[in-house]
Amino acid sequence: MPSASQTIQDFWFWISDPFFDNGPNDQGIGLLLLTSLRRVVTGFLMGSAIAIPLGILIGLSPVVSKAVDPFIQILRPVSPLAWLPLGLALMRDSEKTALFVIAITSIWPTLINTKFGVSNVDPAYLNVAKTLGASRWRTITKVILPAAAPSIVAGLRISLGIAWLVIVAAEILLSGGIGYFVWNEWNNLKITSIITAILVVGLVGLIMDFLFSLLQSWVSFGQRS
Repeated sequence: MPSASQTIQDFWFWISDPFFDNGPNDQGIGLLLLTSLRRVVTGFLMGSAIAIPLGILIGLSPVVSKAVDPFIQILRPVSPLAWLPLGLALMRDSEKTALFVIAITSIWPTLINTKFGVSNVDPAYLNVAKTLGASRWRTITKVILPAAAPSIVAGLRISLGIAWLVIVAAEILLSGGIGYFVWNEWNNLKITSIITAILVVGLVGLIMDFLFSLLQSWVSFGQRS
């Protein structure tokens, strides 16, 4: 293992000029981080766009929920790396494969939490809406979704953490981004650079989780008030 002084020196080298670009295989850690963040956000939004509406539909019907639950439980534990060969075979493009893997692995927490939140809305709220003559659509938008919002945001928070976890492993096998940087530095036997990448990945993950914790607190406060 490198000494602390070597690690600090190398860490300062990478963060002092994070956006240099000397070619595809010699870029600053800031540029690589932006590449990974772009992939994560895009794949995460794709997965959320599928998971939230699907979770609402499943949560509204106990029969559909029971029918779909076995498929969710089969696909949910599949390792992200197991989807990589399938994505490469189908799409034959590393960028699209990265987005596919992020999307399909980030779907499940949001889907499950959305289903849970929708199916566990207080029946009193639904009865009041029905008594007041609210339509089905208005009941969903004005009663069910606000009541289920804390569960949905909790699922999104977990999904984003999984997406950020997956991108590093995916990029090791694909190209570009912070994951490829880790693999490239390992091939160059630069352990200090790998430690730097680990610290950067952890700090970015901490910031993203903190932002979602603020959103979760906000929707929970809105529900209480």
